[in-house]
Amino acid sequence: MVNLDSKGRLAVPTRYRELLNEESQGQMVCTIDLHQPCLLLYPLPEWEIIEQKLSRLSSMNPAERRVQRLLLGHASECQMDSAGRLLLASTLRQHAGLTKEVMLVGQFNKFELWDEQTWYQQVKDDIDAEQSTQEPLSERLQDLSL
Repeated sequence: MVNLDSKGRLAVPTRYRELLNEESQGQMVCTIDLHQPCLLLYPLPEWEIIEQKLSRLSSMNPAERRVQRLLLGHASECQMDSAGRLLLASTLRQHAGLTKEVMLVGQFNKFELWDEQTWYQQVKDDIDAEQSTQEPLSERLQDLSL
């Protein structure tokens, strides 16, 4: 868990700061998640890959245009300051219901930012869904050895 300060700045944990400074000079892009009440935080080079993929979508296809509009329209660049903080746009914080306590969840090439209580509810819901599912595991999940 990390805290947002009164100005809406997120203190990036020390273990990520050096890597983010090396990979992206602390330049990040934050946007909404299309399916969950959270934000997505990308190092700039990773976001540029997403932008390239979005640019290949057709603006004539309503579903593709909607995805472009939502992801690009909410995308906000943020620069990590010398204290390792990122200022998150108030519209993005409101979208995800972020107040003070925020969960920063690493997801390979990006982070998810969740309101703490919403995150814990999501984890509970995910565990419940896994325990009650009658669907067979996909081949990829069957090969996943934990």
